[in-house]
Amino acid sequence: MSEGSLQEVFIKRSQQKKKTSPLNYKERLFVLTEDRISYYDYDAEKQKKKSLKGFVELEKVKCVETVTPDDGAPPERQFPFQIIYDEGPLYVFARNDVIRKQWIHSLKHMVRIFNKDQMQKYHPCFWEDGVWKCCQQAVKQAIGCRVLESRNGGFRFDGSRRTTRKPLPPTPDEDKPPRPPPPQPPQPPTTSQGMTVIAQYEYTPTTPQDLELRKDEEYTILEMSDPNWWKARDKYGKEGYIPSNYVIEGTNSLDKYDWYCKGTNRSQAEHLLKTENKDGGFLVRDSSKAGKYTVSVFTKAGGEIAGCCRHYNICTTQQGLFYLAEKHNFATIPELINYHQHNAAGLVSRLKHIVSNKAKSAPSTAGLGYGIWEIDPHHLTFIKELGSGQFGVVKYGKWQGQHDVAIKMIKEGSMSEDDFIDEAKVMMKLRHENLVQLYGVCTKQRPIYIVTEYLSNGCLLNYLRETLQSPHPVQLLEMCKDVSEGMAYLESQQFIHRDLAARNCLVDGSGTIKVTDFGLSRYVLDDEYTSSVGSKFPVRWSPPEVLNYCKFSSKSDVWAYGVLMWEIYTLGRMPYERLNNTEIVDKVSGGLRLYRPQLANEKVYSVMSSCWREKPEDRPTFQDLSASVQDLLYEMQ
Repeated sequence: MSEGSLQEVFIKRSQQKKKTSPLNYKERLFVLTEDRISYYDYDAEKQKKKSLKGFVELEKVKCVETVTPDDGAPPERQFPFQIIYDEGPLYVFARNDVIRKQWIHSLKHMVRIFNKDQMQKYHPCFWEDGVWKCCQQAVKQAIGCRVLESRNGGFRFDGSRRTTRKPLPPTPDEDKPPRPPPPQPPQPPTTSQGMTVIAQYEYTPTTPQDLELRKDEEYTILEMSDPNWWKARDKYGKEGYIPSNYVIEGTNSLDKYDWYCKGTNRSQAEHLLKTENKDGGFLVRDSSKAGKYTVSVFTKAGGEIAGCCRHYNICTTQQGLFYLAEKHNFATIPELINYHQHNAAGLVSRLKHIVSNKAKSAPSTAGLGYGIWEIDPHHLTFIKELGSGQFGVVKYGKWQGQHDVAIKMIKEGSMSEDDFIDEAKVMMKLRHENLVQLYGVCTKQRPIYIVTEYLSNGCLLNYLRETLQSPHPVQLLEMCKDVSEGMAYLESQQFIHRDLAARNCLVDGSGTIKVTDFGLSRYVLDDEYTSSVGSKFPVRWSPPEVLNYCKFSSKSDVWAYGVLMWEIYTLGRMPYERLNNTEIVDKVSGGLRLYRPQLANEKVYSVMSSCWREKPEDRPTFQDLSASVQDLLYEMQ
């Protein structure tokens, strides 16, 4: 069999993306093709491949390496190896060392073709029960503790810095802005019977190719060639495309419960509970610590007229059982919740009333329907003006009379329109809960329109200055977390923002922060904006290498993120407010940095300051920043 088409039955360990059950080990048929590794359910008796259970694109793989087996592991789990990609480690157990070496060799060879940017350090032991067993770090994204000693992906892993670097993106004075690589290249169709998913939201088709989704009904996935739109079949045999973020795998044990409020942070949870105003109201949310969960409870038992909220982290025993305040242990989280619905057992109250955010509107889709990117302007209704910016007026409106949208009307002469239009399809594929979704463009008339997701609370800068009243420290840090996660996604897609600031973030109705206008500064035709000497250039958010050489990178975005954190903790003050642009260029290049805001403690200011290191390579990545902010949030819970 050729190197590019290996097949083997391995034991796969569950990935603990969400710690809803103890670890399990299942036989899966692994198939390595030219651009992905897929794994399938497998009938051992009939030696037959069954439904697709998952896959990893080779372009996302950061490292392939052996893992040290656990002490006392059974014979079938003596030869583990790990495939590290964006979502964490995939652990696989081979029958013997020969097969393991063959797969590691083949994977490393093929990964080099797709991804030159490999890890320099890795974890030689397993991630288990919320910690790395080798170094006891409790952050899943923590940098590895062992240096890779072999050549991998074209880089030498001997502890020294890479001698080859990605080329810096072209500077603004070049004729034509570059296009970043597509966020996720098209994948070959999955022709075998796919996984079963359950619809979390209703979806009404907007094109003849779409398939209607009915909440809580099951669908079979037929094809995943577009990461944002999957081809599916309903129970009546009808086929079409559905938004992939509207469904969950049928085996996911938490998403189907009304008390699980996915994506809800502490501030949002307290708002939900206080609005409901019921003693014993509760919900379960993701903890700030990756892979963990928190139960938030509203109580009036403390004598407070308005009531208050208590937060309990769901803990895990060494055996993988779950418990809350008292050690009443349960195999699953749903069993734990059911018990505490009838027994307080150490909590301030038993869990009496489910408080849910499931009635919220459905999440944004990548486009307004499968294949839609050019929008008919006649389908847009303009309702009110939201403001104006670098490119022109922004209005709130409706698409087809029902979908809320924001419409940016590009004034002629402000943008390199042809270049932007070429890239609009690529930008539409960027989808993250902390990015403002681009829905499409209207390019058949002038002015052209850019149609995006609408966020009801508007610009973060105005929100900080005018709406936020006596914010809790957790609320400010959650804002920073939202931005760091959106930017970590852009960083993973090799996409540079170039103009990150509070004015370029928006706030939705529940207080979630989303980054907008990413990459648009490359298309500005205004000389004052594209030159660091111009008054419109974002000097106050720019690092020395941008001010002096116009060298943009993800690390210049990191600098701007530190300034944005400063804006959040000063509730929207102007950075370096007493200096003009010329003075800022001189003083920042000479070592001046922003002071610690009164609302920021030393740990928060340390994160800010790490973004303002002189050399770009000394600054953290957004993935590092996101992990640091999550750690600080976890300390506050």
